[in-house]
Amino acid sequence: MSRYRFITPNRTGKWYSDLETAKQFAAEIGAGFMDSRTGRFVAYVGTKLEIGSLHEDLEEGLEPA
Repeated sequence: MSRYRFITPNRTGKWYSDLETAKQFAAEIGAGFMDSRTGRFVAYVGTKLEIGSLHEDLEEGLEPA
């Protein structure tokens, strides 16, 4: 399962379990806005979408067998 967050040059958003929720909260960190005409998310220049695994933190602590 994946998790999503938006990153700007100055701020990093929280992780969310679905992309739609991440888009809704992206405006709070200045990552973009929801276009009311089309309903699509528009990211500002320099904004990046980071996609991570929910199990990433656990995998980092494991050593190879």
